[in-house]
Amino acid sequence: MVTTDWHSDLRARGYRLTPQRQLVLEAVDKLEHSTPDDILAEVRRTAGGVNISTVYRTLELLEELGLVSHAHLGHGAPTYHLADRHDHLHLVCRDCTEVIEADLSVAGPFAERLLDAFGFDTDLKHFAIFGRCGKCSAQGGGKSTERAQGSRSAQDAQDARGARGAHGAKPDGKA
Repeated sequence: MVTTDWHSDLRARGYRLTPQRQLVLEAVDKLEHSTPDDILAEVRRTAGGVNISTVYRTLELLEELGLVSHAHLGHGAPTYHLADRHDHLHLVCRDCTEVIEADLSVAGPFAERLLDAFGFDTDLKHFAIFGRCGKCSAQGGGKSTERAQGSRSAQDAQDARGARGAHGAKPDGKA
């Protein structure tokens, strides 16, 4: 947990540290990369009356004030973490879903190439790279490998049917 004086941070920006804001900040700090639903579950361990709209409104305000930051680590809800930590990009393991924080400098050459080639200035703090972590790679197999094998098996089965499409029809529509 990061020791932060949220009371002073909020007061300096003209806001108070309400009980709900404190609970949300504590949950974000404890959980690190967490969705609003995860944050709500953690907050409800202490204050059962808090609802999801309170969490979303609080996260939105805290992000505007620069106290939390979010990233999109998949197709679901964004994940939040404290903004007072170093800027980083996210490495997301497709097998175990671990999120590894990597220093932005590792993607510096990539960002420079995007700028040179396309004039595109990247916001690497919202950048997530998906793959397999070292532990899952060392174990072999895993969901990524199983998915690839599953799609190969499906392709093999389609080839064995003589390239018939859906419902047994050939690509030309004749049975």
